[in-house]
Amino acid sequence: MNCNGSENGIQSVNKASTDSMLRLYHSPTLYPNQCTSRVVQLVHAPLPLVWSIVRRFDYPQAYKQFVKTCIIRDGDGGVGTIRELLVVTGMPANTSVERLDRLDDDAHLMVFTIIGGDHQLLNYRSTTTLHEVAPEEAEGGGRKTVVVESYVVDVPSGSSKEDTVLFADTIIKCNLKWLARVAETIR
Repeated sequence: MNCNGSENGIQSVNKASTDSMLRLYHSPTLYPNQCTSRVVQLVHAPLPLVWSIVRRFDYPQAYKQFVKTCIIRDGDGGVGTIRELLVVTGMPANTSVERLDRLDDDAHLMVFTIIGGDHQLLNYRSTTTLHEVAPEEAEGGGRKTVVVESYVVDVPSGSSKEDTVLFADTIIKCNLKWLARVAETIR
């Protein structure tokens, strides 16, 4: 699967709401040893369907193809839930332990933090928002959703900001492309 992504989808949402959303949720404060980026994916499926897939903190493998299994270690899937992900063979890690920090069904917002695992993504915090494209703005018609995922992470010792962003962006782009494929198949 080609995992190249872009911010083209964000142009499908009106400029005022886009700017407000990016400022509010996707403009984190950084420490000198941290980096950030955001990935945008246009999904040709209605927002309620896409959100029903994304909001499942207990079942990320529905669209995150690098996740083999997810085990809930504490909680019921709501805020404060801790999950352990077992990652597919070939990745530079075997596990990731993550905590759900925020889940807002009205704002279509999910925030989680990586709190453990055998990888180098220290102090990783992900923010994902979904935005419905107005029918009059949806090129080609149909209901569409823009998904924006941003993150903040420490730059590992011996690595550069550029390498860290390249790694994280590649994983997120693949995940969001797979999300689009899954949602567009079941719509």
